[in-house]
Amino acid sequence: MYAIIDIETTGGNHQRDKITEIAVYVHDGSKVIDEFTTLINPERSIPYYITQMTGITDDMVANAPRFFEIARKIVELTVGKVFVAHNAPFDYRFIQSEFKQLGYEFERETICTVRLSRKLIPGKSSYSLGNLCNDLGIRITDRHRAAGDALATVKLLELLLSINRQSDFDALSPIPDRKGLHPDLNLPLILKIPEDTGVYYLYDDRGVLIYVGKSVNIRHRVQQHLGAAKTIRAGEMRSRIADISYEVTGSELIALLVETEEIKKSKPLFNRAGRRSGNQLGMYHYENEHGYICLNIKRMTPIDGVPLTTFANADESRIFLDRLMEKYNLCQTLCNLYTSGEACFHYEIKRCFGACIGEESADKYNIRVQKAIDSIGLSTKNFLLFDKGRNNTEKSVVKVVNGKLIGYGFFDPNSIDGNISLLDDILIPCSNNRDAHQIIKSFLIKAKPGSVIYLNAESPED
Repeated sequence: MYAIIDIETTGGNHQRDKITEIAVYVHDGSKVIDEFTTLINPERSIPYYITQMTGITDDMVANAPRFFEIARKIVELTVGKVFVAHNAPFDYRFIQSEFKQLGYEFERETICTVRLSRKLIPGKSSYSLGNLCNDLGIRITDRHRAAGDALATVKLLELLLSINRQSDFDALSPIPDRKGLHPDLNLPLILKIPEDTGVYYLYDDRGVLIYVGKSVNIRHRVQQHLGAAKTIRAGEMRSRIADISYEVTGSELIALLVETEEIKKSKPLFNRAGRRSGNQLGMYHYENEHGYICLNIKRMTPIDGVPLTTFANADESRIFLDRLMEKYNLCQTLCNLYTSGEACFHYEIKRCFGACIGEESADKYNIRVQKAIDSIGLSTKNFLLFDKGRNNTEKSVVKVVNGKLIGYGFFDPNSIDGNISLLDDILIPCSNNRDAHQIIKSFLIKAKPGSVIYLNAESPED
C-alpha cells in the first residue's frame, strides 16, 4: 500500500517554512482507493514569488485549517503505508517537521519517484516532475498545486510499477543490501530511529555493546553501518549487529561527550579509535621557591587535584610536552626533565633563555608558561556552555569549574527563570579527561554570542 503525497510550502527550508497545501492519494498497487486534499493556513504570509509559482495567496489560506487540525487525518491515511513523493526527502522532511512541532514523531518508509525513475527509466535529460511527465506522455493539470502534482505522481508510480521488479523496490528500502545482516536484526526498527542529533548503540546477539557512535542524523548513520561494507572490519561489525538503541541529544556537543564517555567506560569491540584505557598520567603546574611556574607530568592520585590535561601513557605525554616546550620556548629543567638548578639541553641550543640557571627572570618566563597553560585543556576557567536541547522548548548545558568538567544536562529555560544555580540539580556527572576537554575547547572557539556564561571563581569539586 502506498500513500502518494505532494505539498506546497512557503519556501524551501523545512525548519523555517510551513506547508500551505497537501494532497494524499492512497494506492493499493492497482488503483487509488482513498484521497484527501486541502489548503493549510501556514500562520504566516506567503512570499510573492511563491504565490507567482503556485497561485496560492494569503486570502486563499486565511480560513483554511492549520496543520494540527488535519494532522490526525494525515496519520490515518499514511499509517502502515509507504510514503511516496517526487523528490520524497523534501515532502517527507516538511511533514516530519510539522509533526515534530506538535510533539509527534512521524516515521514512514519512503520511496522517491525521482530516484526510482532514474533506476527504471535511465537516460532522461531531466527527472523533474514536469519534464519527466511531458516526456512520458503523462498529463499534469494544475502544475505546482498539491492535487495536480500528486495525481501526476500517482500515474508515474503506476508506470514504474508496471515495469518494476520487486528487487528494484527493495533497493529503495532503508537497507538496500540485506545480505549478510544478522537474522535477529529487526529492520523496521530502523524507521523508528529519528533523523536527529544524538548517540547510537550497536549490540550483538548476546546484548553486548560492540560499537557506539554519534551523528547529526543518527538514522542515516546507522543505515550507513548496515549498508554495503567497504572494509573487512566494517563487514564483520555489520554481520554482528543484532540490536540498536539510541539517545537523542539535539546538541552535537552533548553527543560527543556522551560518545567519548561510553567508549572509555565500555570499550566496545569496534571502537578502535576510542579504545584507549583510562588516562593515568596528568600534567600539573606549581610555582617553585624562586617564583618560576613549573610543569610536571606524573601519575594521578586523588590528592593531586585537577590536572591541566591527562594522558593514556608516557609516550603520549612526552610528545605533548615536547611540542609545548618547542612552541613556547619552555625550560626543560622547569618541566622536570632535568635536575633542579641544572642547565637544560635547550639552553645549550638557544631554545631556552636561561630560566633554569636564573639568566631569565621569573616574570618574563612565567608569561610564556602561562600562555602554554592557557592553551592546554580548559585551564582554570569556570563557565556554563549552552547549546540546543532535544526539542524546541529545551536547551542543554555543560558546566566546567576550575577547568574540570562537572557534567551536562537538559532544561527548560522557563523553569529556571534566570536562576542559573538551579542548573546544578539537573547535571549528569561525566568523566573529566583530555578528550572531553578538547571537545569542549573546540565548541568554545565557535560558540555563538551569549552561549557561554563565565562564573566567579569556585572551589574545585571532588
